[in-house]
Amino acid sequence: MFPLKDAEMGAFTFFASALPHDVCGSNGLPLTPNSIKILGRFQILKTITHPRLCQYVDISRGKHERLVVVAEHCEHSLEDLLRERKPVSCSTVLCIAFEVLQGLQYMNKHGIVHRALSPHNILLDRKGHIKLAKFGLYHMTAHGDDVDFPIGYPSYLAPEVIAQGIFKTTDHMPSKKPLPSGPKSDVWSLGIILFELCVGRKLFQSLDISERLKFLLTLDCVDDTLIVLAEEHGCLDIIKEIFYDFHSYELMKDKVFSEVSPLYTPFTKPAGLFSSSLRCADLTLPEDISQLCKDINNDYLAERSIEEVYYLWCLAGGDLEKELVNKEIIRSKPPICTLPNFLFEDGESFGQGRDRSSLLDDTTVTLSLCQLRNRLKDVGGEAFYPLLEDDQSNLPHSNSNNELSAAATLPLIIREKDTEYQLNRIILFDRLLKAYPYKKNQIWKEARIDIPPLMRGLTWAALLGVEGAIHAKYDAIDKDTPIPTDRQIEVDIPRCHQYDELLSSPEGHAKFRRVLKAWVVSHPDLVYWQGLDSLCAPFLYLNFNNEALAYACMSAFIPKYLYNFFLKDNSHVIQEYLTVFSQMIAFHDPELSNHLNEIGFIPDLYAIPWFLPYVFPLHKIFHLWDTLLLGNSSFPFCIGVAILQQLRDRLLANGFNECILLFSDLPEIDIERCVRESINLFCWTPKSATYRQHAQPPKPTSDSSGVRSSAPYFSAECPDPPKTDLSRESILLNDLKSEVSPRISAEDLIDLCELTVTGHFKTPTKKTKSSKPKLLVVDIRNSEDFIRGHISGSINIPFSAAFTAEGELTQGPYTAMLQNFKGKVIVIVGHVAKHTAEFAAHLVKMKYPRICILDGGINKIKPTGLLTVPSPQI
Repeated sequence: MFPLKDAEMGAFTFFASALPHDVCGSNGLPLTPNSIKILGRFQILKTITHPRLCQYVDISRGKHERLVVVAEHCEHSLEDLLRERKPVSCSTVLCIAFEVLQGLQYMNKHGIVHRALSPHNILLDRKGHIKLAKFGLYHMTAHGDDVDFPIGYPSYLAPEVIAQGIFKTTDHMPSKKPLPSGPKSDVWSLGIILFELCVGRKLFQSLDISERLKFLLTLDCVDDTLIVLAEEHGCLDIIKEIFYDFHSYELMKDKVFSEVSPLYTPFTKPAGLFSSSLRCADLTLPEDISQLCKDINNDYLAERSIEEVYYLWCLAGGDLEKELVNKEIIRSKPPICTLPNFLFEDGESFGQGRDRSSLLDDTTVTLSLCQLRNRLKDVGGEAFYPLLEDDQSNLPHSNSNNELSAAATLPLIIREKDTEYQLNRIILFDRLLKAYPYKKNQIWKEARIDIPPLMRGLTWAALLGVEGAIHAKYDAIDKDTPIPTDRQIEVDIPRCHQYDELLSSPEGHAKFRRVLKAWVVSHPDLVYWQGLDSLCAPFLYLNFNNEALAYACMSAFIPKYLYNFFLKDNSHVIQEYLTVFSQMIAFHDPELSNHLNEIGFIPDLYAIPWFLPYVFPLHKIFHLWDTLLLGNSSFPFCIGVAILQQLRDRLLANGFNECILLFSDLPEIDIERCVRESINLFCWTPKSATYRQHAQPPKPTSDSSGVRSSAPYFSAECPDPPKTDLSRESILLNDLKSEVSPRISAEDLIDLCELTVTGHFKTPTKKTKSSKPKLLVVDIRNSEDFIRGHISGSINIPFSAAFTAEGELTQGPYTAMLQNFKGKVIVIVGHVAKHTAEFAAHLVKMKYPRICILDGGINKIKPTGLLTVPSPQI
């Protein structure tokens, strides 16, 4: 995207053709509205950026198949030169011709034909340079198939275009379908326009429409007529070259432009974020960066991309339909005036004739930026050039800094609607992403606060660690050869988030197919399971014009959060996941766990879709995954528990049948609350409590000592830890299922006790006694073994005498201690795994939360040198 600079934003509207309501497609589903088709095709136009083309920004769909297109706009055009009715000098005509050809060549390179070239669609910016407008209308409407008006203007259409007439695909057999217009038709239109500039008047101005068409269809005399007139006006060389060299790329090399072409630097599109090219190859910095913010009259907003400006314009109250209504482009009619034409038996008709609004209104309305600029009037220049380092003491402060600090504490949904706050976040993330992967850690820290919606796609890619030349890798994958999975993909796509206009478009379906097929083909050891399409949807939506990035993000997400879920036989992976999830419910909410187990409502019946966290609408998935991508592979467990806790009261009050009905149509979930509670649950969950044998193996760290990283314990920043001698051991699935509470590793216990390991592991010290204990260790061995050596600060409750016959905890001096620690982590330590599991299960029955078991028992702690013995009595 280019900066807005001196350009403006404009909007124009048109209607797509309406489809009959009682007709279905070959798949038995209702036909896709033409407006949806146009919306999908439009998206690629946003990626076609060139100094000679007006940048497309957005398209919105309204009622009755109305579409509103937003694009870069300039107030002046070649039409203004023709109104002066004076011939334009040959040197000026040559420059205009060359600049138009630059734009046409770039369009043709991307498979786009203008077809609607006319003087009022060739705009002039404030420096007098050419900008081609409405060049995407022919492409987005499928060569005019999806609208009721012709694309192009008779006075400028090539003779062969007029000769074939107006057609629609549905009106012709495939074998008789005329070919769409090619680049030659645009060159013809350009020749007519240049001729008019040379003679200073419209060529067919004195003829009515029928006479114009008859004249253009007399192909034998057109060339001769134009040549004679061109010779009379001294522009023969230009016109001859235009009409006899029919390709823009050939014309630009012609000798007629030998003096003009050296004045222009060839356009090179800047390298993208994930590219093999150097992004900083042409980087230039001012000699004194501090001077960037000094000019109080500088228009900093104009330095931002037109996409950003439009996004902020919408946040500041911009309303496309209101702008068009104010200019009387959209006119509302009372219902009585919209009645169809009614024919009586005697042949007399009554009612409305053809609605002229279905035809194209060529007017482009300029969108005023006054409201946006007024909203941002207190934003200082330094906000547009934020420093990325910590030392910002010398940075001048904006008048609105206090307001921004206050906005940061507001709910996320309000922050995302705050114009000034979003401006600052967008600029900050834009700079950080341009420095990726060097600034990856800072991107992660800022993402913990929030992610601006406009920057979400690239930010997710950075959080997932996507790097390298992803396009070359994606292009190398065979996405065309038929494979057995094709049939299932075809069935799933029309059911995946089809409420969304973008994903429900034919373009969206085609991109779905390619990305999903690329993943299946490039992962031969895995298979396509139902649900992969829904997993792909958020990445495709955010990177609709970048399939390679959508594929790369999905390929990075699946091994991190769904490792081995897509094996041909994934039953052991699913069962382990369900068991760990069941233990997480018991760990965080024992009362709910007890109730669900009593009524037989096990996670197998409702929780499997939660492992692929896509069960929500896209707008909720975005907020959920903004946080999910900050955590490790255990975070989905916390999301699942948070969802259950929102439904807690209803679940506790109901039996099995009612719970089944409740989850058959999942009630509305407060996603912001879910995210908040998920983070809290994540911070209270020891890392090893969610250990899974079938999770992705941890990546090696730079620390070669065998000791885990010293990253904060309760932090989403911690990745899945590497395996050490104190890590959890794998156990059989049946043994795991027999335990109600999760196991934790010895290293987690040491971290929670705030102890450091001795001997072979680390140096022996204990941290400050003043710090609050995070847990209670309950040693269930007999008192003799406890006295011989135990973990400092632990209490002894022998298993043999801990519970009464009724399952109640035996009263003793430790009872009050247990009550005091209720709500904190309680770790059960013993000799025999069966005893520790039973003891933990008893406490869960008594509604003690955060109960866990030390994996490996006391024997895992003995080599560390952390066991102590009581001081001798004097």
